[in-house]
Amino acid sequence: MPTFPFMQVDAFTNHPLGGNPCAIVFDADTLDDATMLAIAREMNLSETAFVVRSAVADVGARYFTPAEEIPLAGHPTVATVFALFESGRLRLAGDHTTIALELKVGPIRVDVQASHGLVHTVTMSQKQPQFLATFPADEVLPIFGLAAGDALPGVPIQVVSTGTPQLMLPLRDHAALRRATIADAAAYARFRGAAGFFSPHLFCLGGATPAGQTFARHFGTPPDTSEDPFTGSATGGMAAYLWRYRLIAQPRFVAEQGHWMQRPGQAQVEVVGTPDAIETVRVGGGAVTVLRGELAL
Repeated sequence: MPTFPFMQVDAFTNHPLGGNPCAIVFDADTLDDATMLAIAREMNLSETAFVVRSAVADVGARYFTPAEEIPLAGHPTVATVFALFESGRLRLAGDHTTIALELKVGPIRVDVQASHGLVHTVTMSQKQPQFLATFPADEVLPIFGLAAGDALPGVPIQVVSTGTPQLMLPLRDHAALRRATIADAAAYARFRGAAGFFSPHLFCLGGATPAGQTFARHFGTPPDTSEDPFTGSATGGMAAYLWRYRLIAQPRFVAEQGHWMQRPGQAQVEVVGTPDAIETVRVGGGAVTVLRGELAL
């Protein structure tokens, strides 16, 4: 019976059982797509990562939700790179190590900060943002159980992609964010299919703690998890959106998510470029190992 070593890592946190958990399956080159998807359903997490060889980067990875493959994701990147160094499969080159990680969207840069031989922050550079379709608030907000007046005024609801297209829904305040839900699953499915985004990112200015400048929620639909504790790719899209529409005064800030789910997560975010010519978004955070094992197939 073939076996595959794996780890489970909580990303965007420095504490076990916080942030967003990700399973990382190593040596996965022999697994086909159907098996990867079945393993992701078995793990039943927001995403499961599969480490593969790469001809164009230091290492490759593929990310699957329980429903499908996703081209770029944040918390699996932080978790996977942390696990590669934690397990000794990659070696640190001092306090700052840079690697290339091949994803479905192509290679991305990942920077690893360490101290005394231990990784403490993994930062991914996401793809140059694309600002795509916009939608009126009175069409979109009722799908999430909200009124058009709950939207942050003066800015659009828009699909933004830094590798994975996500629907950006800026809300007026924390009260609106707390009330949000997928009120009509059928209407949401129709809208998602027509609008061309992977998942919705609802956010407002002001963190869940004094350390944060933003707070967000991120929804999925079965068989995916109904809500994501921390969403690194959408945080990148959100950062690009906030900078483009001049909703933040500085391009560096702390994003928070997951606190209402009892899985608090935090990312250090930097938008590179001017609001009208953004080059990339850097999203980073800590990670901790919570599980090591062997997958028997």
